[in-house]
Amino acid sequence: MLGRAITGAVLCSLFVVSAHRLRTLSIGGAIAAAVVGTLSIAAGWSWGLLLLAFFASATGLSKLGERRKMDLTGSIVEKRGARDAVQVLANGGVYAAAALGEVVFPSAIWFAIGAGALAASCADTWATEVGTLAGGQPVSIISRKAVPAGTSGGVTFAGSIAAIAGALFVGVVATLAGWPVPFTVITVGGMTGALTDSVLGGSIQSRRWCDLCAESTERLVHSCGTTTRPVGGIAGFDNDSVNTICSVIGALVSLVLS
Repeated sequence: MLGRAITGAVLCSLFVVSAHRLRTLSIGGAIAAAVVGTLSIAAGWSWGLLLLAFFASATGLSKLGERRKMDLTGSIVEKRGARDAVQVLANGGVYAAAALGEVVFPSAIWFAIGAGALAASCADTWATEVGTLAGGQPVSIISRKAVPAGTSGGVTFAGSIAAIAGALFVGVVATLAGWPVPFTVITVGGMTGALTDSVLGGSIQSRRWCDLCAESTERLVHSCGTTTRPVGGIAGFDNDSVNTICSVIGALVSLVLS
């Protein structure tokens, strides 16, 4: 295990430096990703493989049509571009905690927790990236009214299909890696987590308003440079908070079902 951890630290350091140079990770994001990756590999090579599959797919989809997606959602989404440390931990923190649990107290429950958490994060990420790129009018999962692209809680047909595909993807990789968690359990955990993400994003996630542009947004400072004001949701409960809960729900559902 110690040898894997040392090797993992070296490999992850090289990997995140490359990711930082490609502007997919900020400096803080690169450090957080290195820690998550090292813990994962310390738990086992299959843990590192699963994390790599998620990160590679998420990075590839985020770069696909990046400029177009930025144009569509830039005035709404607070964070685009290089992922920071909070974003990395929101999507991979529960997985890293499960890996640490496997290192300290080896048990099959950590595989269920890790797989469910990562499947939920992957489903949510694929839904966001594919749904935005594919276009189509998003509707709020809560009110069923049309909302601008990039609005939390907004869903499209393409995004929903992508969410299912993301959960299936992690299930397939985990199954091929020989993880002791049923494929169906991982998939259901991932889809439940992604659904929870949309519900929370459309209901209690903090919402703001730009008086100058008369537009709803999640940004503290709108794209026009105007400081926005809160108009709904729970103050401070942002997209990173929602993503964290998405991962936790995926982990819990997978654990219970397995």
